[in-house]
Amino acid sequence: MGFFSNLFKASEPKETKLLPWIAFTDLQQIQEIKEQSKNKTQVVFKHSTSCGISRMVLNRFVDAYSLTENDLDLYYLDLLSYRNISNEVGYTFQVMHESPQLLVIKNGVVVVHSSHGGVNTIDLNDFL
Repeated sequence: MGFFSNLFKASEPKETKLLPWIAFTDLQQIQEIKEQSKNKTQVVFKHSTSCGISRMVLNRFVDAYSLTENDLDLYYLDLLSYRNISNEVGYTFQVMHESPQLLVIKNGVVVVHSSHGGVNTIDLNDFL
């Protein structure tokens, strides 16, 4: 009985790791990000809240993240709620929209970007 009781018992909830997210909710933030990127690396995580793959990539990103808000600014863009901002980000930074997607911005330009599983292959330490 021990095997089955272990198999079906409720697991302990996993501690939620909080990242220093900045909500990306306004078109004006695009220009702010460009300007701030001259002094500090800016990172945008574009996430589709209705996509399981996007959720999986986000969870892996959060688990692996080890930087602080002193290292870079980390923006979270909810694609479903702010599609117009996502479209403008793509236009401004000349990056085709994908989801999930990570953009690293320095000196006003995207220096690296990736989507899907590639998001978690970017070592943000390389861009500090």
